[in-house]
Amino acid sequence: MRVVEKKIKRFFYSVLVLVLAFACQNKPIENSGISKLYEGIEFDMPQVVEPAFPDFSVSIADFGAVADGKTINTQAFADAIKHVAGKGGGKVIIPRGIWITGPIILKSNINLHAEAGSLVLFSTNKDLYPLVNASFEGLNTVRCLSPIQGNDLRNVAITGSGVFDGSGEVWRMVKRSKLTGDQWKKLVASGGVVDENGEKWYPSEGFVKGDRQSKMNVPQNLKTIKEYEEIKDFLRPVMVSIVNCKEVLLDGPVFQNSPAWCIHPLMCENLTVRNLTVRNPWYSQNGDGIDIESCKNTILTNCSFDVGDDAICIKSGKDEDGRKRAMPTENLIVKNCIVYHGHGGLTVGSEMSGGVKNMHVSACTFMGTDVGLRFKSNRGRGGVVEGIYISDIDMINIPNKAISFNLYYGGKSVSEMLPEITEETPQFKDISIKNVTCKGAAQAIYLQGLPEMNLKNILLENITMETEKGLLCIDATGVTIRNLHLQTNVFPAIALYNSKNVSVKELVLSESEKPLISVHGEETEQIHIDVHSAADVNSILEVGHEVNRNILQVNTF
Repeated sequence: MRVVEKKIKRFFYSVLVLVLAFACQNKPIENSGISKLYEGIEFDMPQVVEPAFPDFSVSIADFGAVADGKTINTQAFADAIKHVAGKGGGKVIIPRGIWITGPIILKSNINLHAEAGSLVLFSTNKDLYPLVNASFEGLNTVRCLSPIQGNDLRNVAITGSGVFDGSGEVWRMVKRSKLTGDQWKKLVASGGVVDENGEKWYPSEGFVKGDRQSKMNVPQNLKTIKEYEEIKDFLRPVMVSIVNCKEVLLDGPVFQNSPAWCIHPLMCENLTVRNLTVRNPWYSQNGDGIDIESCKNTILTNCSFDVGDDAICIKSGKDEDGRKRAMPTENLIVKNCIVYHGHGGLTVGSEMSGGVKNMHVSACTFMGTDVGLRFKSNRGRGGVVEGIYISDIDMINIPNKAISFNLYYGGKSVSEMLPEITEETPQFKDISIKNVTCKGAAQAIYLQGLPEMNLKNILLENITMETEKGLLCIDATGVTIRNLHLQTNVFPAIALYNSKNVSVKELVLSESEKPLISVHGEETEQIHIDVHSAADVNSILEVGHEVNRNILQVNTF
């Protein structure tokens, strides 16, 4: 009887365990940080899968690494990574200390963990960085091997609170205008080459030669490795290159002083980036923070950037190379990030030939970035940028534009002959920007589309800005503006040119004896503006003779 009772108890216990396991497996985690990341997302965003690793770890010191600030530890890193990968994966620990090394080549199932107090300083010996096929500035090209490189991997991470330093000072060209007098003298005394005008410093003659035969940092018409070798010093790598990888995690470390771009995930899926500090000197040429290119299902949160070029960059390849790749950056969340310096706080383009779609950006702060929200492209790119949702952005001390759409970035002039629409014509459409505050900027909002392909369906809502100039809108269709408060010193504060189906409501502008609003361009159609003003409509409005006043409705309230 007791045996039967025991069997019955065991049976019910087993059932209970299975029921509880099933319940736990399917019950959502309430109030967790992960679930909150997906709250309020405007599109169907899959939950990003993070890497998982076996409970196995080694220290690089176990493989002969020496933290004396002079020993080259490249082999010790390679041996430790190979050993852990051979065991099925786990953690490679970088303890406290100064670790000099050449390139670190990652493998699948490896978590490279930099403990507090660790400094990985990449060697200044450029012979350690061989030439490899790469992608840079959106083009297929040849560059030096990156200090941290991972290709075709799965389950890979860089974690911890240590520092990775790319020794970028030996790789970069520097402009005299960006240094103090003493800094310039010290740099010139270190060696290298100064140009004939005394305005630029180059690391070597090879760099100068490479610069002269390159366009946008990419050499033109080189055919052999020997030709590339002659300008190797110019072919500076991105610091962290993660290419065609799945389940990638970057969590915690400081990445600084990169030779070119700092972090470059390319063609990755299930990418999580959080809690990073990314730093480059403000004068560093092409010193981008992070360039997320042709990636799918990405989360970027709780990071800070203080860099020499665009900070948070969204890309998808350039011109024909990007269109052939045909891989958009899609399903992207950016939340709770701070940018202290950069050319753009958040930038889309100009290398966006594969397209960008389904992007949510919120709760970010930009302080002193040249431009705040920056969208850029030009004729020849192609690609479609659509489904962009930006909200809750704060900015201060923006030297240029707070919000900028520029489809003539580095391209041909507005006055050129109107081309036909082809696969090389870029498109920006269905973009929402809400709840933005800016205290101090040269210009509030700049919307510049193409005559043959207007910006389309742009929503600007709940925006308050104190700026020198206001809003300029050129070649845009379907612009909706709600609750826009502009305090400006230059008038008109709102200028529309060749724009169509523009609706502006709850517009509040600084008072002036000059016209507050101007409308020009023979392509202008259907403009409706409700502006807060006690003045007569005719006194606040300037209308070009080419504009049909029947399509223009301006009301005061």
